[in-house]
Amino acid sequence: MAAPRVPQKWRPTLAMVIFAVLLTVLALPAAIVVWFRALDNTTSAMGPIEIGALGVALVITVGIAVVFSRTITGPIDALIQRTREIGRGGRAAIVAPDQQGTREIATLSQSFLDLAERLVDRTEYVSSFAAHVSHELKSPVTSIRGSAELLRDAEMTRDERQRFLDHIIADSDRLTALLDSLRELARADLDAQPGSSTVAAAVAGHDVALSGDTQVPIALGQEAARAVFGQLLRNAREHHATTVSIGAERREGVLHVRVIDNGEGVSPGNRDRIFEPFFTTRRESGGTGMGLQIVRSMLTAHGGTIALLPSEAGAAFEIRIPLA
Repeated sequence: MAAPRVPQKWRPTLAMVIFAVLLTVLALPAAIVVWFRALDNTTSAMGPIEIGALGVALVITVGIAVVFSRTITGPIDALIQRTREIGRGGRAAIVAPDQQGTREIATLSQSFLDLAERLVDRTEYVSSFAAHVSHELKSPVTSIRGSAELLRDAEMTRDERQRFLDHIIADSDRLTALLDSLRELARADLDAQPGSSTVAAAVAGHDVALSGDTQVPIALGQEAARAVFGQLLRNAREHHATTVSIGAERREGVLHVRVIDNGEGVSPGNRDRIFEPFFTTRRESGGTGMGLQIVRSMLTAHGGTIALLPSEAGAAFEIRIPLA
């Protein structure tokens, strides 16, 4: 769908409006002088005081015009130019304009740069994610097709046929799991509805050791909070953790939550990859590699973050989420 278009018709520029107002202001004292000259029949020449007053008015008008140009029209033109450059150049063009002008225009410029950064990040994420999805879906589809062609064309025993059928079913189950994970990820990306919950409520019913500010309301809805912490607890169980501890600490409007387990942990070679879509060490047992990606997307949608912390044993994650 094409973006809505602003109706194309003639409109005065901001500079034109400002200078028209200033010329009007300058014309007022000149008109007053001419009016009183017309009423005074003794002489038609302007006196030194009148000439001086007009000169002062002209200087003030020019000064105001310069101030407006440097604080309003110039910065707005610079922001428009920066917008066009970002549209053509992407991330490399996301730099602050040379002129910021007034406080409001500087705030507008910063808000625009923040938005541009998020849009570029989102574009790169979607592009990378689409490539990962294509790769992950291609493997089981290729396997199913190969097995089906062999079943159709090759002569084989009952046991061989059964083995190929089992492969088709296993690959179909993997496709179903991937599609379910993609649907959940899409919901995590889009579901940023306001709400509040607590860490304690999110893990209620699980065997978890809690400490600190786990009863403090956070800006994460109950369903989203259960999904986030439930996924971390499932990961811990799948990696043979027998204990999980969660500690929370409130700092300057943000709740810092640490989730620590005594499971197998994350190997040094995988630490930089665990948040990549579809990366998993449990592919043979049905892992899709989407759990932590869903957690991160859901937290991001609510203004939070998640990071893997160094740990000597097991896995340790830190979640930062704004307070409700």
